[in-house]
Amino acid sequence: MPVIDITKDPDARTLTITAHFAAPVERVWRIYEDPRQLEQVWGPPQYPATFVAHELRPGTRTTYYMTSPEGERFAGYWEITGVEPTTRFTFRDGFAHADLTPNDALPVSDNVYTFASADQGTRAVFTSTYATAEALQAVLDMGMEEGSRAAIDQVDGFLDTHPE
Repeated sequence: MPVIDITKDPDARTLTITAHFAAPVERVWRIYEDPRQLEQVWGPPQYPATFVAHELRPGTRTTYYMTSPEGERFAGYWEITGVEPTTRFTFRDGFAHADLTPNDALPVSDNVYTFASADQGTRAVFTSTYATAEALQAVLDMGMEEGSRAAIDQVDGFLDTHPE
């Protein structure tokens, strides 16, 4: 399983997930760069993602939705704030309405995703910071920890079947 650690820090208002993938950094990076690949691993397996717009470039907005087994859609967006190819990208992550516009009633997080070569593969650290401890707790209550683990744990399987 790629996820090797999950740390919740209410004082810092952060959720940090550390993972190890059995592929080079450049290959793992391409998953996050390419919306068709990202769809295969974003969200838990029972809630597949569809990316409507995605360009990993500062100033762009990514929009997507995940579909439940019952067909219900849960939308989200990213506002890409920084990109250092193959090593790091930053973005604001929020929930969206059905029309993919931001839903300001739900928590938004500032995210830093980093990738580095380690142990014949890639060490990834995904850090989400919320405005308040209550916002962090709200997303944890929604199942963010379990959903993130299930999503990230799909990456090695995807890489095995799509080595490029």
